[in-house]
Amino acid sequence: MPGPGSAPSYAGSVRFVIEPRPYSDPDVVRLVAEVQQLYVEMYGGPDAAAVVDDEFSPPQGLMLVGLLEDVAVAMGGWRRLPDGSAEIKRMYVSVAAQRRGLGRLVLAEVERTAAAAGVEQLVLNTGPHQHAAIALYEAEGYRPYPAFGHYADHGDALFFAKPLGTGAVS
Repeated sequence: MPGPGSAPSYAGSVRFVIEPRPYSDPDVVRLVAEVQQLYVEMYGGPDAAAVVDDEFSPPQGLMLVGLLEDVAVAMGGWRRLPDGSAEIKRMYVSVAAQRRGLGRLVLAEVERTAAAAGVEQLVLNTGPHQHAAIALYEAEGYRPYPAFGHYADHGDALFFAKPLGTGAVS
């Protein structure tokens, strides 16, 4: 049964639940290792941007895990930035669970929880080889945004932002 903060979704008879987890949770650790391996295959190395576990704990942020029939197959999180926006990190759906719309559900829950915490704008960066992610972000209203953070000087990094309220992307 879904706990507090969970977002159940049913596709036919398949149950998908999104719930908050600590960044140190074994399922998060496993999914992070999977996505880091994907980055090695795509870009020749893992994501080198610094991530601190506490950044994904309320009120600084939140880490979410998507469970498909009680198996962790997706994740996404957000962490506050000094300018008052929040950065989306670790959006990922396991290869075996892709093409089911689960990434869209996780992204919606990332947006919902960030907005509920008072975040007015989400920002993110992704790489040029992550075509499905880019298409998802654009379809969900994310627009190009000035470079920031660890990958600001990487010419191939892509940056996006989306206002969560009525404001415009700054």
